[in-house]
Amino acid sequence: MARAARSRTSPPDPPGRPRLRLPGPRRRPAVRDRSGAAGRPPSALRRRARRPAPGSTLAPPTRPYTRALGLLAVSLFGAWLGLLLLGDVRAPVGPMDTTMALRPALTGGTRITVPPLGALELDSHRAPVRLDVAVDRLDPVRSAALVDHPERFAGLQQQVTRDVLRGAAGLVATSCAAVAGGATALGLVVYRRPRRALAAGGLALTLLTASGAAAYATWNPKSVLEPRFSGLLSSAPSVVGTARSIVSEFDVYQKELARLVTNVSKLYDAASTLPAYRPDPTTLRVLHVSDIHLNPASWHIIASLVKQYRIDVIIDTGDTMDHGSAAENHFLDPVATLGAPYVWVRGNHDSRTTQRYLAGRRHVTVLDDGRVTQVAGVRIAGVGDPQFTPDRSVVAAGDAAERTAGGRLADALRTQRLAGTPVDIALAHNPTAAAEADGLVPLALAGHLHQPVISTLPQGTRLMVEGSTGGGGLRAVQDKQPAPVQASVLYLDRTTRRLQAWDEITLGGLGLTRAEVSRHLPRENQPGAPDGTPSPGRSATPSDRPG
Repeated sequence: MARAARSRTSPPDPPGRPRLRLPGPRRRPAVRDRSGAAGRPPSALRRRARRPAPGSTLAPPTRPYTRALGLLAVSLFGAWLGLLLLGDVRAPVGPMDTTMALRPALTGGTRITVPPLGALELDSHRAPVRLDVAVDRLDPVRSAALVDHPERFAGLQQQVTRDVLRGAAGLVATSCAAVAGGATALGLVVYRRPRRALAAGGLALTLLTASGAAAYATWNPKSVLEPRFSGLLSSAPSVVGTARSIVSEFDVYQKELARLVTNVSKLYDAASTLPAYRPDPTTLRVLHVSDIHLNPASWHIIASLVKQYRIDVIIDTGDTMDHGSAAENHFLDPVATLGAPYVWVRGNHDSRTTQRYLAGRRHVTVLDDGRVTQVAGVRIAGVGDPQFTPDRSVVAAGDAAERTAGGRLADALRTQRLAGTPVDIALAHNPTAAAEADGLVPLALAGHLHQPVISTLPQGTRLMVEGSTGGGGLRAVQDKQPAPVQASVLYLDRTTRRLQAWDEITLGGLGLTRAEVSRHLPRENQPGAPDGTPSPGRSATPSDRPG
């Protein structure tokens, strides 16, 4: 037995002879730490082992900013989907049922859709979200209650204000849930990792909160005083409201918002046709047109505006014709049938022949060389353009001739003031000539530029330059985009003949059917302004709307 046991044990190798190793798996040598104990390779060695060798085809790891941009894109797109699918809130506002929603927008603002009349747009705030309010229908039960109990109209404004605030609170809660839910759901689809999905939802909620803070910081309650209406032109006066009511009752924003909704309610209360627009009896309405340039469609537009706005007097600041030839005179025949007195001054495309023909038409007053007329209680003076440049073959005399003509107008205004009969409105075709009336009249009207420009001159006179009511005439086809058809309705106090407000009306040019009405208030009539109206001769003030 002892011999057998010794035979199983291999004898030690003799000194100097190499030890033979049998083929088989090689064992990894143990790595010892500083204390000498054997163990696993440290983490640094394991990381080094996982690094790709030079020249390998393994993809590099994703950069941090790339992951951040991807997360931001997922959050934004998911938030938009959430608002689009789940963000609408139905809320009763007075007798109407409305739908409120938040939508992404670069300029913010509020849009109130009133089908089928059109939409009102308010510059209520500056933030990347827009508030959309759609009037769905007029509830017959609540409307019948108002008809049966007219005394409830007295408390309708307070009720509308409460309904709007309650609907806005519900919209905020719903939008937060929709944004967070939409971004989280899209994050699960894209990343398939709950932690990344929750991060996307949290980021979307943070962005919505920041947008809400920006809207709150830039909130402009005065925007309800100057709404822009786009839609059916015949509905604009009723939806926007009367200038007198806006000027006299703008002290509280909630009341104006309620009045806006109440006007819409009255429109929907009509059974088959829209209610007739009732003008304020204490307000004079002046329609300012210019630069018709032989566009026959302008007469239909002017007649429609006269009817819808109950215009008291039409003022045309020239360039009604294109070449001023006698063959064009019959184009002027509709001026006698527009439904309101027509006051006209000559433009640089209108000839003396044109002026003589118009002077013989009914309901037309031609002003030149500072002549003064009184129409509908308004005293108006005007001067014709001293230049007749129907085409490029005629060399223009320049601004010097315009200032000379404006000087004659200024002399007539001084004479009227000394006689105790001051003029309310001065007219000229070229703004250079109209500017000579600065300090002698509260309001000066002009044209010629084919775009509206409103400014306050150094001595306090407000200069209003009208765009082209003819859309540039035949010259409109020379441009890539058709020029718009533009006119303005001026609201004057019947007692003082001072400007209270004005509506800028813009219609689509050739082939377009767009209609937009924007309400503007003089700075002295806006909230917080001191009492009283500006008078010529005071120091210069900033323009109400830069041109």
